[in-house]
Formats: sequence, structure tokens, C-alpha cells
Amino acid sequence: MTIAAVFASYVRPAVADSGLPECDLMVAPQTIDELEHILDLASEHQLKAVIWGGGTHQGIGGRIDPDLLIATSQLNRLIDWQPEDFTVTVEAGMRVSDLEEMLADRGQMAVLPELPGAATIGGVMAAGVSGWRRARYGPTRDRVLEVDLVTGDGRRVRAGGRVVKNVTGFDLPRLAVGSYGSLGVIAQACLKLWPEPSTKVTVSVADGDRALATAYRPTAVVESDGVAKVYLGGTEAEVDGQVEALDGTVVPGWSWEPEPTGVVGWSLRVPPASTRSAIERLPSGWRYQAGLGVGEIKAASVDAEGAAELRAWAESQGGALVIVSGPAGLYSDMDPWGTPPPGLDLQRELIRRFDPCRVVNPGRLPGGI
Repeated sequence: MTIAAVFASYVRPAVADSGLPECDLMVAPQTIDELEHILDLASEHQLKAVIWGGGTHQGIGGRIDPDLLIATSQLNRLIDWQPEDFTVTVEAGMRVSDLEEMLADRGQMAVLPELPGAATIGGVMAAGVSGWRRARYGPTRDRVLEVDLVTGDGRRVRAGGRVVKNVTGFDLPRLAVGSYGSLGVIAQACLKLWPEPSTKVTVSVADGDRALATAYRPTAVVESDGVAKVYLGGTEAEVDGQVEALDGTVVPGWSWEPEPTGVVGWSLRVPPASTRSAIERLPSGWRYQAGLGVGEIKAASVDAEGAAELRAWAESQGGALVIVSGPAGLYSDMDPWGTPPPGLDLQRELIRRFDPCRVVNPGRLPGGI
């Protein structure tokens, strides 16, 4: 029997994306049981699989030449929403924008990336992506209460619990966030929610660093190509007091700026105290968006000139310069991650236990694991 025949019942026209890699087969499970069976078969036939949610973070990490593409687009159901408990459980293929729109009807928010595009819950978790509001609410991994993961050989593993205060058991939810599929496919997750502030404003200021020092627990302070904005939320009295202290131009609501775009996209990660130094070291012509007090600068450039020097400086500070998008040849000329972190042998052993045949996203993590 051919491989195409083995997976024939799961081949569905589920994804239309110009960025899809060349691949012999594309499947789209409609249930988690189907996902388990697909990965069991892929492991049995020792296939390499790439997982596709919204495709918005596929430029991060080592390149993969897959035999099989598994789209999560049909695993997009709401499983449970408990507004009184501030928790929601969804399948991983649900789009972030759809979830946030639904939650907004009851004055709640999941505090995921602010302009997610087509990003899915599973994709955001797997890539370990957080929005700028992490400055106030913490990163994405802090709001994952429970996760259902299907390992590379088709076993379903559940860890965590659907309560906000839960400290028992192995912390698989945090381990899955930022794993880039190396432990398997995130199939379902329970997220902690937050109430939407009754008053929200955006204040444009002349000096972002001064604003960060002035504002009390701002939602975010973001500088885009030299223009800084402070995002505030709370009661009307709380917000009014801070607006007066910042002395900037105010607009109602949170007005988020789109990320810079270019031939090459970068994520420069440094300790929060080094954010200003990192901005000042960006090569000439690079556009940027920086979370002040957060330590991440999203940048875009026309080429990689100056990147090696910037990476060397970032690593000397305990940070990294990561390629998040770019032409295929760049990934051959320059490691997408930079110097691998210590502990690769431990990571390999952990991955071996979840994905013994290394089916899901092989080679994507730092060090090519």
C-alpha cells in the first residue's frame, strides 16, 4: 500500500496558503482521535511531518523538508468556557482573533498577541509567542492551565487542570509552550482569562523610557522606529491620573502598530534593562518595534548585513538574534537561532521520550534537534 493510500481518509482541502512547503501529502484531522491515528501512522512509516496552524510563525527555526503536512484548521472548536471562573478550553486550531472576539462579548480577554493575523492558539503556544501586554499580564506560558498534547507516536497526554490555582503534577503546559512541536502536536488547551479594563487609552509620548519610569504598571510601552506609545488600562480614575502624568497625546482604546516588515524579519531578545542599548545597536536602515521593559525588539531589514555583529553582542548579553522570516538561502548562510544553548543532550532525551521516531518538526529547534 502506498503512503498516499495509508492517509487517504484524512486528505482534505483545508489550507490555502502561498507559504506552504512542497509536500507530498496534506492531511487535516477533524478530531483529536484522528490526529492520534495520523501521528501513529507517521511514526510507523517514519515520516517527517510539519504542523500547520495559521502559518504565521513558520519562518522561525531550521527548515524542514516534510513528507507530510498536518493542518490543524479543522480542530477549531470551543470545548468549554467558564466566564465566572475566567477559564476557556479550545482546540488548538482556533484562530486567536476568533477567540478574542468571542471573549470580548463577555468583557474578557486571553491576552494573546495583539495583531495575530491568521495565527492559531496552538501556533502561538508552540512558538512561545507573547503580545506586548506581557509587560502587565505576563507571557503566554503563564496563562496555559491545561494542555492536551498528541506525541509524535500518537499518544494523547493531558497535564495541568482547568482551575487557576493548580500546582500539582508535571508542568507539561509550560514545557509545551515554545517547544515548536518537538514534543508533539498541541491539540487542546485551557487558558486563564482576564477581565477587559473598563477604560483603555493609548498615549503617544516623546520619550518612551521616561514614560516607562513614570507610568504605574502600564499595559505596555512600545516604541516603533523612534515613536513611543504607552498603553493604559483600568478604571477611569486610574487611567486619568496616569494620562496627566505622561503629558502626551491621547486617543481612546488600544491603538496597536503593525510589526515592521522587510525581506528579512528578526527577533532580537535581550535582558529588559538592555533594550535601549539593543535599539541603538541596530544596523543602519533596520526598522524596529520594541517592547520597553520587555526585552524584545522585532526588526526588519533588506538583508543580513550587520546581523553577525549584532548577534555576537546580543549573545554576550545573554540574549539572541533569531531569524523569523527571510529567503530560503539565508537559512543556509546563517544559523536561524545562533549559538545553541547548553543542555542539548537533555533536550534530545526529552524529545526522544515524546517523539521517539522524530516525526514532528525534526530539526527545527536550536542545534538542529
